Amino acid sequence: MLPQDQLEQIKNQIIEQIDSRFPEDKKASAKEQIKNMNSEQLEEFLKQNNLMKEDGSDQQCIFCSIISGEAKSYQIDENKEAIAILELNPVSRGHILVIPKKHLASEKELSKEIYNLTKKITKKIKTKLKPKNAIISPANLFGHEIINILPVYENETLNSKRQKAKPEELEKLQNILKEKPKPKVIKIPKIKKIPAEKLWLPKRIP
Repeated sequence: MLPQDQLEQIKNQIIEQIDSRFPEDKKASAKEQIKNMNSEQLEEFLKQNNLMKEDGSDQQCIFCSIISGEAKSYQIDENKEAIAILELNPVSRGHILVIPKKHLASEKELSKEIYNLTKKITKKIKTKLKPKNAIISPANLFGHEIINILPVYENETLNSKRQKAKPEELEKLQNILKEKPKPKVIKIPKIKKIPAEKLWLPKRIP
């Protein structure tokens, strides 16, 4: 059975997909159904819709869709093993998800490279957004291991209330936090100092 924090995160991810993919006349009832599901009903829903196999592994979870580019996301940074995106239903401003590019099913499979990206983003959040603290918390949703980076401004936790972020808010945060390409530095060779009396100049052409 899914723990409560994972239950709420999965529901939010499904509701997010309903918002972006369902016809307007069906959105409200579909979202209400998802909100009212208990843990067992939600697991059955995931299996029936091929979002999770019986053994908990993935068919095509939302995170794999983000990695493949099929689902919209607001990317902040990446390395060879993971990407960092803004949570669309954040607990607090700057809530980030670090998503392994491979469908990893266990926290034990998270590599040093994935944690390096997590540390890099956490440092950037602390520098740019000035929270009191930042919580780093692995989670498993749709059988895909991810890492939450949650800025704490008051006393927020991953169980705190979430709110759907507006696209313009996410774009603004993306611009603040996104890794900018470093300008190329052109090295100019140093020239030895030449005494004036030894300076050679070409003859003037009349």
